[in-house]
Amino acid sequence: MTRTLITGGFGFIGRYLTLMLAEAGHDITLFDIVSDDAFLQQAGNQVSAVQGSLANWAEVTGTIADTKPDHIIHSGAILPPASESMPQAAFEANITGTYNVLEASRLFNVDRVIYASSIASYGPDAPRELVPNDFAQHPTGMYGVSKVCSERLGEYYHRRFKLDFRAVRFPPIFGLGRAASSGWTAYTSLAIEEAALGRPYAMRVAPETPTGVLYIRDAARSLADIATADNASLTRRCYSLRGFVVTAQELRDAIMRQMPDAHITFEPDEQITAFIKSIPQELDDSLARADWGWQPRYGLDDAVADFVATTRGT
Repeated sequence: MTRTLITGGFGFIGRYLTLMLAEAGHDITLFDIVSDDAFLQQAGNQVSAVQGSLANWAEVTGTIADTKPDHIIHSGAILPPASESMPQAAFEANITGTYNVLEASRLFNVDRVIYASSIASYGPDAPRELVPNDFAQHPTGMYGVSKVCSERLGEYYHRRFKLDFRAVRFPPIFGLGRAASSGWTAYTSLAIEEAALGRPYAMRVAPETPTGVLYIRDAARSLADIATADNASLTRRCYSLRGFVVTAQELRDAIMRQMPDAHITFEPDEQITAFIKSIPQELDDSLARADWGWQPRYGLDDAVADFVATTRGT
């Protein structure tokens, strides 16, 4: 049985990953600044939780020393907009927190650390259509800066101490639970969730606005897959992923195919539309596909159908 520690375990990705790994028979510990007894009961007896802060060295090392994980999946972080309004807190959680996880993993002989990075690690100089895996990362926000710093810290620990560090870079992720973390790309989740709950929703982008997205179940599975990939086949420590590109109109059409009575309209906000159009549409995931067989399973219609069923509990 694999012992897995998940930081940010009660977060958006952490919850889906926990249920996936629990079903596969892992012994799981969730490390997070918050807790949720109802979710722990849902996850089953092999899942436990430790409440603590990534920025606290004693809490991180104590948890790793006590739980003795084989793998750590490090998905805990302060996200935008909080990372911009509280940059010091974001630095401590996102950067110092990653250092704490890596150093404690070295001290206590953790086999492998898997890190959840982001498209936010790229800046305005990145290509709009398809960003190469190794394109220079020049982010403009604290969240993106923390992702780049954490990637480089992980590579340093791999090079200097032979720690098996692996990372994936996600495009915007959608799925039930994404709306709780807000952000301007959350409309892809809110539109489906509100429709599934029988409520009207107005997208704040123009119908023709495209955005690249990845469904949450594919995102969670990618972390599990890279954790078990053959180390000899890996040519990088950090891999970009992609799902598919969808316009707001195409998303509305897919929702209507599942729920013909849904009421989805458009009330474009110029600032939000401009922001969505400014971020890269896709990351080049050819290296992930070649090195460890990455392949998303959910296209647009499959993802919307699963999202609706999950929201309604069917």
